[in-house]
Amino acid sequence: MEHTHDCHCGCEHDHGMEERSEEFAKVNADKYHEAFGKFEPAGTNEEVKAQVTALLDKHAKENFTPEVLKKIHGFIDLTSLTSLDTKESIWKMVESVNDYEGTRPDVPNVAAICVYPIFVETVKQALTAEHVKVAAVSGGFPASQTFTEVKVAETAMCVMQGADEIDVVINLGYFMEENYEDMCDELAEIKDSCRDAHLKVILETGALATAENIRKASILALYSNADFIKTSTGKGYPGASPEAAYVMCQVIRRYHELTGRKVGIKVSGGIRTAEDAVNYYTIVKEVLGNEWLTNDLFRIGASSLVGDIEHRLGK
Repeated sequence: MEHTHDCHCGCEHDHGMEERSEEFAKVNADKYHEAFGKFEPAGTNEEVKAQVTALLDKHAKENFTPEVLKKIHGFIDLTSLTSLDTKESIWKMVESVNDYEGTRPDVPNVAAICVYPIFVETVKQALTAEHVKVAAVSGGFPASQTFTEVKVAETAMCVMQGADEIDVVINLGYFMEENYEDMCDELAEIKDSCRDAHLKVILETGALATAENIRKASILALYSNADFIKTSTGKGYPGASPEAAYVMCQVIRRYHELTGRKVGIKVSGGIRTAEDAVNYYTIVKEVLGNEWLTNDLFRIGASSLVGDIEHRLGK
């Protein structure tokens, strides 16, 4: 039995309990740093930029072909996330996907339609196109600054309404103060509430700012059982960048080597042109290989990209 002792402040503390608590915290901290140690350091932002520039200079042009644009069309999460969304506007967006079905047998339809939680039921009711998933942002999107219980409940409600996929943002506050335990516990709880739905974990790479932060956040999300890691919300911070996607792909590749588990990547935020999309396709292809060039493992979140690709391919 532990004895309590008078502290210098005159209070009674259970020093044995404090020591055990400190030891527990140290073990957990070691667990995360041990995980980080299994992955190569990302390098400086400048080093990553040079690597990405060299990769794209060498390979991007060869991928700018009609065949690649057709594939990319099938990787898109067609997205509407504005304060002005209404049931009518979302229904019209879904109808555009329904209407596209079968018009170009050589061009696959979009991979998913991504909306706020309140519109999941609308998408589910309106969607007739086959093989198109229903995706919802959840967990206090985009700031993620709400109670874990609310995030879990919101996610469960989205799935109950018919969402196949859930996109949530990491708790950036926890990450920045290196409170990895609470960050990962929260993601694990949200993952549990997804049931059979896939979980895409948004890192908000524009806020993380450094390649090393992006590397660490990617590792934590993967070890919290994310099915995808995703760059950005497109709200309030810079969106996707080729450099962020490159670092994330490096982590996914190493994680696959270590565990045998394949995790997807989603890039989003400011991707509007076919050229942008081909750059990300090129990074995924060169770092992860052709196995990742399917809509099970690669997504692009966008709203205007569909129109640009369809324009390039011709009706």
